[in-house]
Amino acid sequence: MIRVRVPATSANMGPGFDSLGIALKLYNDFEFRELEYGLKFNGMPKEFCNEENIIYLAMKYCFDKAGYKIKGLEISEIRQDVPVSRGLGSSSTCIVGGLVGANEILGKKFSENELLEMAVEIEGHPDNVAPALLGGMVVAIVDENKTFYDRIDVKKGIKFISIIPNFRLSTEKARRVLPKEISLKDGVYNVSRAALMVACFSSGRYELIKHACKDAFHQNYRKELIPGFEEVYNKSYELGALGCYLSGAGPTIMAIINEKDERFSNELKKFLLIKGLEWDILELSIDDAGATIIEGED
Repeated sequence: MIRVRVPATSANMGPGFDSLGIALKLYNDFEFRELEYGLKFNGMPKEFCNEENIIYLAMKYCFDKAGYKIKGLEISEIRQDVPVSRGLGSSSTCIVGGLVGANEILGKKFSENELLEMAVEIEGHPDNVAPALLGGMVVAIVDENKTFYDRIDVKKGIKFISIIPNFRLSTEKARRVLPKEISLKDGVYNVSRAALMVACFSSGRYELIKHACKDAFHQNYRKELIPGFEEVYNKSYELGALGCYLSGAGPTIMAIINEKDERFSNELKKFLLIKGLEWDILELSIDDAGATIIEGED
């Protein structure tokens, strides 16, 4: 039995559309076992227990790359802490978990970089799958069908607050509201802020993060799909957030606060209660390990 743990991710960080992502200490665990025949699923809703399951498709993709014909397979989701369709990379945990699990069955045939290429081919962009596989904060691009990336050495002093609505928002729906083209003005706006964001995390000058988090590519369009977005976003800054942005395709709002701030979450919970918003708040730190093989756990 092979057990793989994959962290949640927060992508599209501020202005870093499809290019900046970070792994957080919130996990999904998967177990895999090769069988003599058949396909078996455990711990998942019935509608996902078929050959269209994204974990299975990722594993099959890896097996096909290796030219390996598997007889049978058992796939179990034994820990699901990453909420589905909330902008925290739940689908990326499935893709990366499936690829890593398949690679273990193959005896580690593929390198980490080769697994990343496969993950990007499946997902279509690297900002979620790269940190899910590699851990930490990752800047990643695709150029001439090849993925290039670098990890950012994030300076200490912050923590991430995931403000998670009690409803889902599909990536497909969130993509449909985006414009087909952007102006030069918006391009310059995002490029300059994405550069500043990387610099802030590298230097620890977190007083600048508020300016770096601003975005002209997707947040203004997608916030219309999230009732309560403006109120929660503005309240986060009012309570002292260093930065705030829409995580992934949403609907989760990610706030960055000082690691010593002990009042932010409690005050925000009070605000949400007053407003009648049944949203969850999770305080998360950065996961530096990425996808890992777990041994010796029940």
